Amino acid sequence: MTEAQVPAPARSPGQGPLTGVRVVELAGIGPGPFAAMLLADLGADVVRVDRPGGPGLGVDPAYDVTNRNKRSVVVDLKAPDGADRVLDLAERADILVEGFRPGVAERLGVGPEDCHARNPGLVYGRMTGWGQQGPLADRAGHDIAYIARTGALGMIGGPDRPPAVPANLLGDYAGGSLYLVVGVLAALHHARLGGTGQVVDAAIVDGTAHLSAMIHGMLAAGAWQDRRGANLLDGGCPYYGTYETADGGHMAVGALEPQFYDEFLRLLGIEDEGEDGDGLGLSGARLDVIRWPALRERVTARFKERTRDEWTAVFDGSDACVAPVLSLREAPHDPHLAARGTFTDHAGITQPAPAPRFSATPTSVRTGPARPGTDTDDVARDWDVPRLLSAPRDPQRSAPRDPQRKASP
Repeated sequence: MTEAQVPAPARSPGQGPLTGVRVVELAGIGPGPFAAMLLADLGADVVRVDRPGGPGLGVDPAYDVTNRNKRSVVVDLKAPDGADRVLDLAERADILVEGFRPGVAERLGVGPEDCHARNPGLVYGRMTGWGQQGPLADRAGHDIAYIARTGALGMIGGPDRPPAVPANLLGDYAGGSLYLVVGVLAALHHARLGGTGQVVDAAIVDGTAHLSAMIHGMLAAGAWQDRRGANLLDGGCPYYGTYETADGGHMAVGALEPQFYDEFLRLLGIEDEGEDGDGLGLSGARLDVIRWPALRERVTARFKERTRDEWTAVFDGSDACVAPVLSLREAPHDPHLAARGTFTDHAGITQPAPAPRFSATPTSVRTGPARPGTDTDDVARDWDVPRLLSAPRDPQRSAPRDPQRKASP
């Protein structure tokens, strides 16, 4: 923290372990905003610098949950004094997050050198797909292309079909956002122990590849085949996969250990059956890959005899490691998730609650999605950045404020 930095205002209890940490987010889409949301959920004061006209996401800002718990100002970085406004914020921040292609932030005057000249202790987080160096660094891309080159996408799906697309959860958010958050918090820890600020280069390809560490170990040991649908954890195993039920629903089975497998067979009602009804039993099929196809056929047929809800009731309270496959709208009503409060409702939007949980510094959804530019006055005062008051205001500033959104003390 430099002498020019202003101490963060005191925050009310219950805002999370990052209370007092200041974050500047240069608006983008995808993994950068999600990473900043996670920092905000953990209590950081995240100021999102929106561009005039918005990020082009195509979603009403009122429903963009990745902007919850944040505040927003609008700055035109292409205006003559736009970079200076951002640098004023960076001077008072602990962390800055941006997701431009390599070199863009530098051309706009808000790259690492510009920011560190004003604030040597700043942690400068860079979120990209390909990273800051390499033959593809300047190329466009999306989650599916990033995870394709890492080998991760090629592991997902059946052996006789193209790889299945896991939404954008694996690359953007797991390999991207979460690694950026780990990186900037580690760098912040270093800076606060007397080190310097630094640049954190979080590339989705790096994070996604890192997620497959265990699989690479299994591959080297000969315990994983380099093809889809042939392994213990990729759907090749008949007691680790999904099955359709009589009503078109699905059940997920993960009965890997012997005791769970035996419980699974018992509750499914096929523990005493041989593959041809010969009475030899299916217990021995667990480790006999040759018998896996016959086991899969029997399990498939059995699951189709009852509905998803009926099978859910059969396996309820057991250690068979079987669960119903729920939709996004169904998940918040799951008895276990409801009991834990895994989902929450805020301003009419059902959404995942902040995670993980803390015993001494609990977190919460404090405010709804930040509307572009609606917090300019508050941020200018709280961060002591008067130059923001002359910045352009987004037309959406006239939109109604979140009734639960309050100015910082």
